[in-house]
Amino acid sequence: MNHVLTITNQTKVNMYHLFQISGDVVRSLGLKMKFMITFIFTGVLIGSVFLLSSSDNFNDQLLYATINGSKESKTPQDKLKGGLLTADFDERSCVSRYYQSSLYRKPSPYKPSEYLISKLRSYEKLHKRCGPGTRAYKEATKILHGHDDKNYANKTVGECKYIVWVAVYGLGNRILTLASVFLYALLTDRVVLVDQSKDISDLFCEPFPGTSWLLPRDFPLTRQIDGYNREYSRCYGTMLNNHAISANSTPPHLYLHIIHDSRDEDKMFFCPKDQTMIDKVPWLIVKANVYFVPSLWFNPSFQTELVKMFPQKEAAFHLLARYLYHPTNEVWGMITKYYKAHLAKADERLGIQIRVFSGGPGYLQNVMDQVLSCTQREKLLPQAAASQEVNVTQSQKVKAVLVTSLYPEYSDRLRNMFSKQPSSTGETIKVYQPSGERYQQTDKKIHDQKALTEMYLLSLTDKVVTSARSTFGYVAHSLGGLKPWLLYQPRDASVPDPPCIRSTSIEPCHLTSPSHGCDADWGTDSGKVLPFVKHCEDRDNDGLKLFDEL
Repeated sequence: MNHVLTITNQTKVNMYHLFQISGDVVRSLGLKMKFMITFIFTGVLIGSVFLLSSSDNFNDQLLYATINGSKESKTPQDKLKGGLLTADFDERSCVSRYYQSSLYRKPSPYKPSEYLISKLRSYEKLHKRCGPGTRAYKEATKILHGHDDKNYANKTVGECKYIVWVAVYGLGNRILTLASVFLYALLTDRVVLVDQSKDISDLFCEPFPGTSWLLPRDFPLTRQIDGYNREYSRCYGTMLNNHAISANSTPPHLYLHIIHDSRDEDKMFFCPKDQTMIDKVPWLIVKANVYFVPSLWFNPSFQTELVKMFPQKEAAFHLLARYLYHPTNEVWGMITKYYKAHLAKADERLGIQIRVFSGGPGYLQNVMDQVLSCTQREKLLPQAAASQEVNVTQSQKVKAVLVTSLYPEYSDRLRNMFSKQPSSTGETIKVYQPSGERYQQTDKKIHDQKALTEMYLLSLTDKVVTSARSTFGYVAHSLGGLKPWLLYQPRDASVPDPPCIRSTSIEPCHLTSPSHGCDADWGTDSGKVLPFVKHCEDRDNDGLKLFDEL
């Protein structure tokens, strides 16, 4: 309540200045006009206080509902996620930060190492010292004004180096790439700043205490960044091709192009000798649409650090995401409302994520047949059966099936199948789909909020089936610490045989990864350089992924 009164007093001061009218003017007004001004002033003041109080009440209600609204609420809560988080945030401002995992998920078997925790605490101090608004940040941006042809190879440019993440492609891509960029920042003592021209602040709370990760809007290169591509003169791959960069010739900023159309020269970014040059550059600007953490292990100096950070290698994204990503109260309200209404009371929850990559109609019969073939072959869903075939001796369990897809026809088919006939096991199958937008609408606030809500809901299921190559699916299963059943991508109108494969790792796949190793490993298949970095199961001997089970 003191918080509300403090804001209210400040509001009164602001309102006073806003509506201050000189005594001469007031005296010149008629009685009716004076009454009208007083009425308007009072109404605006009361309305402002009401809105501030309503906001606080909403946060309080959300916090109460979150803590008291799940079956697991009576169990001990690990709000700090094994030390990943600090207790330095106000719980009400971002309810999901401390409660999303402890109340709606089983305890994660993937625990953060002491070394990772120490790296995160050190990074938080670095970000607070070098982040937006600090003297160090202001000094560092001065070199970006004017000509950028100066050589910074042997110059001291202040205590801080930066990497700027630029939002491109869909939400799944963005979540995976920002985690990748953050890990790279941890490895290289850089400060990560996030492009806020998109809707990142509508989706996630600030992750670092006492500072901001948002790139200020007056950043000197803001107007140029959108036009950066692999042809840009300061693109690292282009500079290598033009022999325009060396250990003795370093520009003030570099653009890193880690996109699906990256050239071999762009992918040299992952190699040790290239990192020696890149490390001297004060500012890095990154556009990426692939999760590139697996390829960071090719650098021996990085690998030494990574082994200590992630003894369970496949837990890299899972732990980074649990640290970085906390849905805003608005999104968290959407998640908890749907979960409580449809999933909370079920005995078991199955998630099915369907992504269709073909340019044809959204609903494809072979994809529907593939989903049924996979889920029934793997005993995730029962067969529909005639009444006389039902095994009534089995317990009457309720299984909630959460379907996420741009197209509602898939869930409609499943729902109809189990509503018209009982299941062969006697289970009651309830099918739900939160939305069916029919086409992707990236950067539209409500669409992205719905997409994030569905990723989180999928991550809260007990078992999950996801589509090959889908970054949406990668985020969902890895965030939940789930080893998914991956639906193979159909090559034609038939159903793949087998229809799916159970992954032995919770990690996302680095799509369009380097095809070979660096230096002595040049020419070696990148999936054979390290024993725990292998090709992705859903990519036909392509892509890279971290595994603990070999």
